[in-house]
Amino acid sequence: MAKPKKTSRPKAETPKGFRDYFGAEVTQRADMLRKIATVYHRYGFDALESSGVETVEALGKFLPDVDRPNEGVFAWQEDSVSDKPGDWLALRYDLTAPLARVYAQHRNDLPTPYRRYAMGPVWRNEKPGPGRFRQFYQCDADTVGAPSVAADAEICAMLADCLEEVGIGRGDYVVRVNNRKVLNGVMEVAGVLDPSDPNQFASERGVVLRAIDKLDRLGLEGVRALLGEGRKDDSGDFTHGAGLTDAQADVIMGFMQAKRHSGTDTIARLRELVGASATGLEGVNELETIADLMSAGGYGPDRIEIDPSVVRGLGYYTGPVFEAELTFEIKDDKGRVRNFGSVAGGGRYDDLVKRFIGQEVPATGVSIGVDRLLAALHAKGRMSSQEEGPVVVTVMDKARMADYQAMVTELRTAGIRAEVYLGNPKNFGNQLKYADRRSSPVAVIAGGDEFDSGMVQIKDLILGAKIAQSATLEEWKDRPSQYEVPRGELVAKVRDILESSR
Repeated sequence: MAKPKKTSRPKAETPKGFRDYFGAEVTQRADMLRKIATVYHRYGFDALESSGVETVEALGKFLPDVDRPNEGVFAWQEDSVSDKPGDWLALRYDLTAPLARVYAQHRNDLPTPYRRYAMGPVWRNEKPGPGRFRQFYQCDADTVGAPSVAADAEICAMLADCLEEVGIGRGDYVVRVNNRKVLNGVMEVAGVLDPSDPNQFASERGVVLRAIDKLDRLGLEGVRALLGEGRKDDSGDFTHGAGLTDAQADVIMGFMQAKRHSGTDTIARLRELVGASATGLEGVNELETIADLMSAGGYGPDRIEIDPSVVRGLGYYTGPVFEAELTFEIKDDKGRVRNFGSVAGGGRYDDLVKRFIGQEVPATGVSIGVDRLLAALHAKGRMSSQEEGPVVVTVMDKARMADYQAMVTELRTAGIRAEVYLGNPKNFGNQLKYADRRSSPVAVIAGGDEFDSGMVQIKDLILGAKIAQSATLEEWKDRPSQYEVPRGELVAKVRDILESSR
């Protein structure tokens, strides 16, 4: 008789390109989102929470890649109804495309301009890599219905304020600003954009945009390769290039290296590069206006600067584009020193809503990569990888559980994070090990003797750990880490320990 097959157990592992978040990571992200939302709200933006799923039709040609319906996104087709095929649905890949759908759908009920911010996870069906995941958080703010570049300038100022609000100091970041119209003018000069037939060379221009957007990662040589025949990366994967001639590539490379020591000189150089292109000249004038507005608002080039190398990879930008770069150095996984890089970006996308209503609606916005920003604060040593745990009320006598619950209730009512140990209380040492694993600052200890005398033992776990690490025997005796106090002074003593440790 054949033995019955054992039921295979599923592997307990996250899907490739995804990860789990624990404790401090979750609470620190929530705190960062709160700080950013405070700045957005201060600037007059309202909160919006849209669906995590959109129709592929609504996302349309603005998918990251368009060779097949689910390229670049996680998509699926609903079941057909009768003879009608089901709709293609996709997890949102950013928070901007859903905003266009929301505004088109609810525009009669929304003010104009409509200023909104949104926060939440987005999903990209792309090749994962070190620090590059398929699910990540974004934190966006957008103005819909304002054609003036003053709206773009305001977004840049707000982005700078957000970075400082979360702890990135001046000198450690710069918001870099460019304009897609300028690049379009340069592409006219290079012969890869015909204003009379915008669809011609569209594929080549898409490759050019993505190549320039990878400048910080690939360097000038890598971008030059992508402008030509293509490039093979370290893993052996080959990326096809735009197929430009050497002369065409020279024009594009000249644009990328147009930055000068001052914004005024950079703008003058861009005027030379766009030649007689009307679109290019319009973009240069808009950059000049943004620079003037920033200067008037007190945002100098140390915080916001004109930089032609910024293009942004997505295809829906139509005017000014901007990117926040952190300028301090870190070591990568291989020990190499490099700048931290970009943590936020955005720009103007006047054509996005037009797809739904047939009318051009001006819009501009920014998206902050929250996980990248958290990683930056950890790299700068401005955020601990471990948060302070709760006060742990240990259990010496299971029959007195009601008394222990009364203690923890008092602590919580006083605003102190606390919990009763709910494991097996038989081994007291295990309770202290549990408190240590929770990074608990204080343990509360009370057995029969303490209850009879109306006292309670309070152990300062932070000070105890410090003493154990470095103190001499004499210092150990002089600096006790455990105190006996009257039961009525429980909350006051715990609060005193917590405040002295911060």
